[in-house]
Amino acid sequence: MAKTALAIHGGAGTILRSAMTPELETEYRSGLENALRAGWGILENGGSSLDAVEAAVVSLEDCPLFNAGRGSVFTHEGKIEMDAAIMDGSRLKAGAIAFVRNVKNPVKLARLVMERSEHVLLAGDGADMFAEEAGVELKDNTYFYTDFRWKQLEDAIAAGRVQLDHAAPKPVGTVGAVACDVNGHLASATSTGGMTNKRFGRVGDTAIIGAGTYADDACAVSCTGHGEYFMLGVTAYDIAARMKYKGSSLEGSARETIERLTSIGGEGGLIAVDTQGNLVLPFNSEGMYRGSVGPTGDFKVDIYK
Repeated sequence: MAKTALAIHGGAGTILRSAMTPELETEYRSGLENALRAGWGILENGGSSLDAVEAAVVSLEDCPLFNAGRGSVFTHEGKIEMDAAIMDGSRLKAGAIAFVRNVKNPVKLARLVMERSEHVLLAGDGADMFAEEAGVELKDNTYFYTDFRWKQLEDAIAAGRVQLDHAAPKPVGTVGAVACDVNGHLASATSTGGMTNKRFGRVGDTAIIGAGTYADDACAVSCTGHGEYFMLGVTAYDIAARMKYKGSSLEGSARETIERLTSIGGEGGLIAVDTQGNLVLPFNSEGMYRGSVGPTGDFKVDIYK
């Protein structure tokens, strides 16, 4: 019998203790713990890894502290455009969506792409049409609006920059989850609002299977960081490839993958799990919002390096 395990992340980057108020740190830790409980409640009752990662990511999407769902950042045009992906490792099936609007929980839409369509990735207006036909919950623009996010956009425009949403005390980037269930089945899910002040329909690694999200019968992976480099490194799949073709352990494969990411100039981190319930949460940035729970049921939440 496999050992059940779950890990989550809420973004990686320049996260310094000196820039974090005690009150804000408490809020972040609470948001991470709530997501762990949402996913773990499914696993400890014999539920599937797929249901667990979806539930954990939904919880993070509903928390305005994180750059996904309700907490998504604004584009240059003042819009909210979200990406998400989910993958069932036991069936090697995946669903993903890119720059969708007004979808309360993009990860739910990604799962419907996997289960109710012939496709893996839907984007833009077509994805929005699919969302309406599928009956997912939609929210008007006010649900996603916060004064802080709008000020963040104004600052980015004034400075002429496109920015990852990583620096504390700002809400941070991509969220994700990986899980192994009692049957040894693996799944991963990732969701993001992208980059503040992004233009031209930019899509990062989150919705790209193999880059920011991947799961098969070796491991499940969810990434966070500067998405362009995760795409160049095919980072999520790189771990699975090292395990399969080199015979490396999950820990060794993840370490080598982060080293490769660093060598090509990428910053960020990832979470991964194998069929034995082993978990790794490596990163090369100053910090990564992360949490995990294993067979003992002990919850671990960390922020700093």
